[in-house]
Amino acid sequence: MQLSLFGRKLDGREDWLLGYEQSLARVEDSEFARTSGKADHWILRPAVSDGARVEGTALEVTDAELERADKYEPVEYRRVLAMLESGRQTWVFVDARVRSPAGEA
Repeated sequence: MQLSLFGRKLDGREDWLLGYEQSLARVEDSEFARTSGKADHWILRPAVSDGARVEGTALEVTDAELERADKYEPVEYRRVLAMLESGRQTWVFVDARVRSPAGEA
């Protein structure tokens, strides 16, 4: 996916995203579902329990690559600013249908 969208393999480091949890969401965009090979995709939602966190990799992207990612994601996703366990902030794509306490793109 990184090669097709950004033309390169992205550098990143493992970290934990705080205050969110993962769940599956149905993507309504039939072309996106066809291209990805599935209609149900993992999505982040604000956590209902204290101490929730999601393991992942914080990727290093340029502003231009971030704009490409914005255009790639289906309407069910929106970009927000969130906090990592390392103390760094990062942009993440979350469920657009759920209000998030984080800042929006």
